[in-house]
Order: sequence, then C-alpha cells, then structure tokens
Amino acid sequence: MSKRVRTAVFPVAGLGTRFLPATKAMPKEMLTVVDRPLIQYAVDEAREAGIEHFVFVTGRNKGVIEDHFDRQFELETTLETRGKNQALEELRKDLPSAGRTSFTRQQEPLGLGHAVWCARDIVGDNPFALLLPDMLFKGEPGVLKQMMDAYEERGGNVIAVEEVPESEISSYGVVARGDGPDSGFPITGMVEKPKREEAPSNLIISGRYILQPELFSLLADQPRGAGGEIQLTDAMQTLMHNQRFTGVKYRGQSFDCGSKIGFLTANVVYALERDDIRPGFVRELRKLDLEDQL
Repeated sequence: MSKRVRTAVFPVAGLGTRFLPATKAMPKEMLTVVDRPLIQYAVDEAREAGIEHFVFVTGRNKGVIEDHFDRQFELETTLETRGKNQALEELRKDLPSAGRTSFTRQQEPLGLGHAVWCARDIVGDNPFALLLPDMLFKGEPGVLKQMMDAYEERGGNVIAVEEVPESEISSYGVVARGDGPDSGFPITGMVEKPKREEAPSNLIISGRYILQPELFSLLADQPRGAGGEIQLTDAMQTLMHNQRFTGVKYRGQSFDCGSKIGFLTANVVYALERDDIRPGFVRELRKLDLEDQL
C-alpha cells in the first residue's frame, strides 16, 4: 500500500515579471480572481484532496503570503463589532489549522527544481503533492483529488496533463502516453519544450504533481538545464528509470494565470459563475457594447 500523501508544496518565490508594475511590491500569487488570491485557490484544491500540511517556498517580498494564512485579530474584531459575521466566518474557514503551514526560502532564482529541493527537510521521506499556483483549475472534483484517486490505485508518481493544439506544444513539457484510461495511464517518457515534429504527443504537463521523496536526492545533484536553471522535468526523467509515472488527463478547465490573457479570462469565468455577481456583471458588460470589438 502506498504511503498517504499528506503534504503539499507551493513554489511562490517567482518575481512575477509578466505582471509588472502590479507585482513590484505584491506577490503575483496574491493577485485576485474575483475576490480570492490565486494562492488561496491552490490551497483550497489541496485541502479538498486531503492535504494536511502546506509548505510554501518563498522569496523576498513574499511575507504577505504568510500574513494571508495567519489570523488578523484587528480585522476580525472590527468585523465582529460591525456584525459582519458571514465575512468573518469566511476568513476563518480559509485558514489552515494551527501548525499546518511551513515557510522556507529559495534564496536564488534557480528554477522550479531548485524550489522543490528547498522543501526537502520539511517534506522528509514522504510522498508529496506539488501545486503551481499560477495554474488555476476548475473541476469537480478538483484536479488534485482526481490525481489522488489515481495515486491510491497505482502508487508511484502522478502528473496531471491536458491536450493543447500542436502549434503550442513547443512551449511546454510533453509526455508520451501508454495504454490506459484518461483517469490513470502509464507515462512512458517526457520531454521539455520539444519541437512540434518531435513531440511524443499533444499532452502537456499542467502544474499538478504527486511525487516520491527520492526526487530530492536527484535534484541535489541535478546539473543546470534549460535557462541555466535546475529543471524538475530533468529529475523526473531520471526517476522514471526505476519508478512508475502515471498521467491523469483531468476533467475540468485550466487557466494559465501566469499570463495576462489567462488571468483576465479566469476573472470573467469565475465572475459569471457567482450568483451574487453575475447579474450586475452581465448588465455592465452589455452596456459596453463590445460586439464590434469581438
């Protein structure tokens, strides 16, 4: 029986340069989709999947993330005094329990693989989930929960994948698919940003992983790869030599909120799904008479 996955790692040390000047003083992970920060959506997804310990790999100017997952007594007192009990309950519901969060620093921007390696002492000799907060997913159940179901059945390492048009393949890590259902099939190979004609499929790695702790020792000795960074994909390719990798073509929709287009699209989609926002939002959109611009 596979060890239960209780810990999730969230790499949040990136500079967010694609959203400057908004991210000059505010972490990109705190950008809001409607009224919730991106990092909160990722934590919510992890909690739904049964995660109990949340590990944030941070960098400079990221202290506000730690504050977000802490109690703010002055704010709570003000809400209570003003009778805003629903808002107060929402704030308290979003907080992980005491002792369930850990924060560690990535002092140098050496890539995703290095960020994961920075969490090694906290994760220890246990499997862990890895969630990239830039990627926002809508799914029922959540994408990580779908992956947990595959992990409980097959063990090993699990990666969420999705299809993209062939014209976009060269921008992503791509997997080779073996026989099996979308809910859990063997991954027989992977390559980072292949040329279109050399890609083994059109299934890309989507920012959600369940990984075994042996990965840490590989990352410790991993030579720098593309961009002079320590690449997670390189270490996973090595780990594939003696461990199983399973792909899950998840059910749902993704938004790449590391890009302006993905971020804006997510805000529109999530706003239109909110009963308290949709009527007024639709009314304002109709006033704009956007037909000539679309």
